[in-house]
Amino acid sequence: MPERVLIVEDDREIREAVADYLASHGYKCAQAGDGKAMRAALAEAAPDLVLLDLRLPGEDGLTLARWLRENHELAIIMVTAAGDVVDRVVGLEVGADDYLAKPFDLRELLARVKSVLRRGGKGEKRSGAKAAGATKRVPIGQCHLDLDTHQLIGGSGEEIPLTGMEFDLLRVFAEHPNRVLSRDQLLTLTRNREWEPFDRSIDIRIARLRRKIEPDPDKPRLIKTVRGAGYIFIP
Repeated sequence: MPERVLIVEDDREIREAVADYLASHGYKCAQAGDGKAMRAALAEAAPDLVLLDLRLPGEDGLTLARWLRENHELAIIMVTAAGDVVDRVVGLEVGADDYLAKPFDLRELLARVKSVLRRGGKGEKRSGAKAAGATKRVPIGQCHLDLDTHQLIGGSGEEIPLTGMEFDLLRVFAEHPNRVLSRDQLLTLTRNREWEPFDRSIDIRIARLRRKIEPDPDKPRLIKTVRGAGYIFIP
């Protein structure tokens, strides 16, 4: 079944060009020009990924990204103005999986869409499908990370939402306990070297993970900062 992409962009020409290009590579695309149209499209069919422009009429992309992350299980790629680092940082903080700066090459867009969907395993998560047999779970403090279904299970059995990159980071930490990992190593081990991240990208995601797994995120005990070196996961 083809993966679904919802393109939220107020420029009709850009929106249609992106939709045509992704459709030519096997994706099923829907389009929306603003937040109201986005919600209508979501009600009609749940996408696997939302390509979300930052500058939209009415509700801006950051507001919509926050709403999406709170209400839906899907991947988000933010589209920002070239060089606008502040907006990219805020976009990551509200839960975007990746960002793309305008003007962009359609081939780069396709690569990022493939990468985000591959990391997140969205289709499997939304359907609730599990591989036959027992799943592999790794303890993360009072939580458990299910490596088969890409789920983080809380101490009371509830699922704690994760973005694709957050799952990749937790998986890497679980595979390398009690070992200091630099930001460069984390990017390499999560297979995101092609993402061309800026310095704060890892720090932002670590902060979000701490809010989800640490009893006191301000005094982390599971993922600790090693000044000048990186981070260490202590089971």
